[in-house]
Amino acid sequence: MNRRIRGKINSGEVGAIDDNGVKCECVITDEGNDILEIKSIATVPEYQGKGYARALIEFIVNNYREQYAILQVGTGDSPLTIPFYEKCGFVRSHIISNFFTDNYDHPIYESGIQLVDMVYLQRPL
Repeated sequence: MNRRIRGKINSGEVGAIDDNGVKCECVITDEGNDILEIKSIATVPEYQGKGYARALIEFIVNNYREQYAILQVGTGDSPLTIPFYEKCGFVRSHIISNFFTDNYDHPIYESGIQLVDMVYLQRPL
């Protein structure tokens, strides 16, 4: 696998795993106070469950541990995403109540569940 940070987008950096084509990408941002945040991470659907997102997270951990103390991610309270991040070593940190209902003009559902609160998880680097 060719893991690399591809470039800057606005205030963030884009990371990607290129394994005979891009399989997974993410955007990370400096949130201040020694916190690096994964703003989004996405894997090409047919490659989900094959370890690409986990490998990209480990790449971020290994390449940013000298510059930051904490890696965090915010996500909906979903049975798909929370367990994934917990398996990657993240623990729940805090919640922003009504984030999805206050910031989107339409309901957002994942696995049949409406996302309401933003759940933040953190992992020490």
